[in-house]
Amino acid sequence: MTTEKPTIVLVHGAFAESSSWNGVILRLQEHGVRAVAAANPLRSLAIDAAYVRDVIASVGGPVILVGHSYGGMVITEAAAENSAVVGLVYVAAFTPDTGDSAFTLSTSAPGSTLGEALAAYPVATGGNEFVIRPDVFHHQFAADVSEDVTALMAATQRPVTEAALSDALVAQRPAWKDIPSWHVIAELDLNIPAAVQRAGAERAGSRGTREIAGASHAVGVSQPDAVTAIIAEAGKAYLASVSEAA
Repeated sequence: MTTEKPTIVLVHGAFAESSSWNGVILRLQEHGVRAVAAANPLRSLAIDAAYVRDVIASVGGPVILVGHSYGGMVITEAAAENSAVVGLVYVAAFTPDTGDSAFTLSTSAPGSTLGEALAAYPVATGGNEFVIRPDVFHHQFAADVSEDVTALMAATQRPVTEAALSDALVAQRPAWKDIPSWHVIAELDLNIPAAVQRAGAERAGSRGTREIAGASHAVGVSQPDAVTAIIAEAGKAYLASVSEAA
């Protein structure tokens, strides 16, 4: 019997977009692994999680769900009680419990300078959305990525609503309580302090944690080999578990 390889569904966070996963996707494809980068709407946690659940359903097989930054909030909600999801990978991401929001978690340890780097604009549906100012994007978001690349990243960043960052996780059982998780920690992250990332990995009982020295928040762009390697760990663990069960 041939065990079906899981599809990797990658969920970007705030101030990024799907192409931020390009380096990881190329490496996964080189090893014959199917990967899909979801276009996270960044409108509200409920809307974003519902969209990712639709993406998961469209795959039609086992999924390893990977979330970067605020994407950690989204995958935790989207994977709750979802039997299609067989692994979670948090990449410089929030690992929330019920009632946590991105705002509350980001201030649960010192070190984030994101607030002073933001510009806010009103949206027609009410409230504001945020972007990182282009003049500080390189330093704030991706200091270990070349400036020509970060200039493109700044220009293509997707704004996030204040509502999305304020929304609390509503799942009564966060996905990481039932699904094994792996974690990538960015040592010099100025958006989500490494201490917050470490605490989330410990709380989730991480099956494998890799802290990358000198890495910025954009660790998937600057260190795609390391990020791909830990996704591969999650995939191998799933295949091994299926083989043992058989």
